[in-house]
Amino acid sequence: MAARHFLTLNDMTTTELESLVDHASTLRKEWRQGTVRDSLKNRVLAMIFEKSSTRTRVSFEAGMTQLGGSAMFLSPRDTQLGRGEPIEDSAIVISSMVDAVMIRTFAHETVERFAAASSAPVINALTDEFHPCQLLADMQTYREKRGSIRGAKVAWIGDGNNMCHSYMNAATQFDFHLNVACPEGYEPDAELLEQHSDRVTIFREPAEAARGTNLLVTDVWASMGQEDEQKAREKAFQNYQINPQLMSVADKDALFMHCLPAHRGEEISADMMEHPSAVVWEEAENRLHAQKALLEFLILNRLD
Repeated sequence: MAARHFLTLNDMTTTELESLVDHASTLRKEWRQGTVRDSLKNRVLAMIFEKSSTRTRVSFEAGMTQLGGSAMFLSPRDTQLGRGEPIEDSAIVISSMVDAVMIRTFAHETVERFAAASSAPVINALTDEFHPCQLLADMQTYREKRGSIRGAKVAWIGDGNNMCHSYMNAATQFDFHLNVACPEGYEPDAELLEQHSDRVTIFREPAEAARGTNLLVTDVWASMGQEDEQKAREKAFQNYQINPQLMSVADKDALFMHCLPAHRGEEISADMMEHPSAVVWEEAENRLHAQKALLEFLILNRLD
């Protein structure tokens, strides 16, 4: 049987995604109760990092350990990925030795080419185009706090980046409407926008996008690799900050999320992390549990 991959949210059905986030909540509860689970005993995850990350490495490595398996960290210095050896050759060899591969890289094409040649499941742990693992954690967190997100309104404030793209996929998969507030020139991918035209509305004014919404989400103004654009982006996004004033126009029970790291005083006000609507720390922890559920699903083909 061909390996299942998780490169975007579209690689799963809505039913599978909802079952996965429910299972993630069960795993979170078990973990907090001290229940020992060794479902991935003797299984190995290869973690290929061309982009560094705190949460991604810790959550995947801890997750495999908590499920009885192990994780192998591979930095750009440790692999020949696209550097003298074709990506496909690396994929064939690495996947023959491990049970799953996690890749955090720049070009989305890299994970697509790797997955096409891999005999083991491949997980996109972030590319310049998509960040589906974060969306699993976000959807889990919303579900735990407010129940199903079906029929809700979500506001994305800021850059039309990889997180925004994954929120667009989530809008269709989880059945909610997404308002995107971004400056001109920073819109999400036009082709993706067309695909989700019935689910996504573009706004220029953050308050218009946030009005009456159930969830407000943002990300840093300049992502990794865009540091040279920092000054230009600060100017373009200066009015695109999530703060208590913006939260006040959303639904009274609206939640605030951020994938982290956060730049206080830029995309969020200095006090937003402590705002009553903020569920940022639960959201961050849920990367661990959502990814454990994902690993069990891909390696064992089960969600229980």
